[in-house]
Amino acid sequence: MTDAAPPLRVAVLGLGEAGAAISADLAAAGALVRGYDPAVGAPAGVVETGGEADAVRGVDLVLSVNSSAAAEEALRNALPGAAPATLWADLNTAAPAVKRRLAELAGQAGLAFADVALMAPVPGRGLRAPMLVSGGHAERYARLLTPLGARVDVLDGPPGLAAERKLLRSVFFKGLAAAVVEALRAGRAAGCEDWLRENIADELAAADAATVRRLVDGTHRHAVRRAAEMRAATDMLTDLGVPPLITRATADLLRGPLE
Repeated sequence: MTDAAPPLRVAVLGLGEAGAAISADLAAAGALVRGYDPAVGAPAGVVETGGEADAVRGVDLVLSVNSSAAAEEALRNALPGAAPATLWADLNTAAPAVKRRLAELAGQAGLAFADVALMAPVPGRGLRAPMLVSGGHAERYARLLTPLGARVDVLDGPPGLAAERKLLRSVFFKGLAAAVVEALRAGRAAGCEDWLRENIADELAAADAATVRRLVDGTHRHAVRRAAEMRAATDMLTDLGVPPLITRATADLLRGPLE
């Protein structure tokens, strides 16, 4: 007979859409979960607490899932209740410099730190949303959460590296989404939204590695002509009454140095 390992003790700070889903999944997987959010209550199975310091008292792992603007305040507020060597994991979408600052503050207080980037929307996935994690305690983070169902990829690098990878990816995905929204808005104004939507879907469905090479090579080779084309598109959107935010930015990029 061997004694079973004690359940993981986790504090989740921030119980919005992402934090609530992750904390509920942790509780369902057998973890002892304490939560705090000044605006909303804890989901079923999560012990509601009166503040950050109360929430982190006696836990093994803290998941900070509030916002980049509140990340440092949450850490500072929690310090009076945090035990040395507690692992503080920051899951907020923040700049790499912010993650490095949080790691420094945590280290000064004797806490371990992990920079965690959520790489897909949490709703519908919860704890199983893919995560990248970096920093000196990234492996420990993976060891704690993987047995509970988390999908964690460890990056060999300092805090801020995971955040950097996520934000680099966001430049493309969020920029693409913004371009699609602007194009469809213009298509609606021009009376051909359905045609344009189908055209966009066909292009995305056919995309592969060769598409990326074609986009990059073509942009460099034909920058002057494409800049003129996007200036014409800017004028067209203006005439249609659609603010050409992405279109104008594209024209500006094509006019500037591309290296």
